[in-house]
Amino acid sequence: MENRRPWNRNAPPSPSNSASFSRSQRQNRKSRNYSERRTPSAASASNSAVDWDLNSGKLSGDENVDVEGPSYSGSLVGTCPYMCPERERLQREQLRDLAVFERLNGNHGKSSPDLAVKKFCRTISTKSMQPSDVRPLPVLEDTLNYLLNLLDSNKHPFEVVHDFVFDRTRSVRQDLTIQSVVNERVISMYEKMVKFHVISHYKLRSSMSNPIIASMHHLNMEQLTKTLTSLFSLYDTNQSSNNLSENEAEFRSLYVLLHLGSYSKPTVNLYIIGVEDLLSLWFGHLSTSVLKSKEMCFARSILRSFRLGNYKHFLCTTAAQVSYLQYCVVEAYINEESDLESLCNACGLETRTDESGNKVLPTKQSTFCHPNGEFQRYAFLGLEEFER
Repeated sequence: MENRRPWNRNAPPSPSNSASFSRSQRQNRKSRNYSERRTPSAASASNSAVDWDLNSGKLSGDENVDVEGPSYSGSLVGTCPYMCPERERLQREQLRDLAVFERLNGNHGKSSPDLAVKKFCRTISTKSMQPSDVRPLPVLEDTLNYLLNLLDSNKHPFEVVHDFVFDRTRSVRQDLTIQSVVNERVISMYEKMVKFHVISHYKLRSSMSNPIIASMHHLNMEQLTKTLTSLFSLYDTNQSSNNLSENEAEFRSLYVLLHLGSYSKPTVNLYIIGVEDLLSLWFGHLSTSVLKSKEMCFARSILRSFRLGNYKHFLCTTAAQVSYLQYCVVEAYINEESDLESLCNACGLETRTDESGNKVLPTKQSTFCHPNGEFQRYAFLGLEEFER
């Protein structure tokens, strides 16, 4: 029998990029290929990947749904048989509000049940919601698989595909939240959506010089952390029946690795307690099997090495043990270290090897110069299989 999701007051503090965003105004939607987005505020941007809320009893990962409507019983079951409710599809055809992936034969005003996918709505009310507006679990599973298969397409740049999948997976999560179903099938769906955001985090980072893609990267981190929070709540609920999800340890480890960017920085709403203390509290809620797993031991080991400045251990351990998903999170820090010697040489500085075999940078060098041309990006030995 399917479980219903309870409020979880022990949900982990949610790691997120602390940038705030302002909503873009709706303009002419007829010729837009991108879903509506918000842009990050430069004044509030931060390099920290951690934002905490320990006092909220509501899952921060849940999408906004007004569940106070008089007709809402908490057990709504969707009946929509399509990826997009027919009423929405017909309305968006009239408005010519169809993404490039939804257009039938390229027609901006025509779609089909096989192409249209329900859009994310920021706030919806159950007062006017009908079961025919909500997709049941089997349809949501098929919809998610359809969306993720689009990522293999070479017809459009990755950022275009990402933008569409980003919005439509939020809608999938919203329909799941409305129906409050908790089982292994839902956990698998959330794991797939987390994986999408993690891989996007890696792929979008290579084009951060483009301000539009940089904004996508910020928004993707926001949704990555929200989706992780909801996934952890599902894990906790599922454990009540003494079941440990097969991939739980790896996905829990991703949360730890997201703290690499928060080194020595307390978060905005913390005055005394630091990030390390909050991580310790979070570890206290984990099961022994997760804490002792190879994935979690790896994450904690390289986090400790990175913060202590033991970069040799950080790089060697990563090369020997990292999984692809973990690599997508730590890749930025790997390239920081592996490029350091080459950067010094490109700037006219000499590096040497001391008696212990460590690379050192002699002081008082007067040969510094600005590097010529675009600085090359190097892969660290042992991680070539992940470079795509």
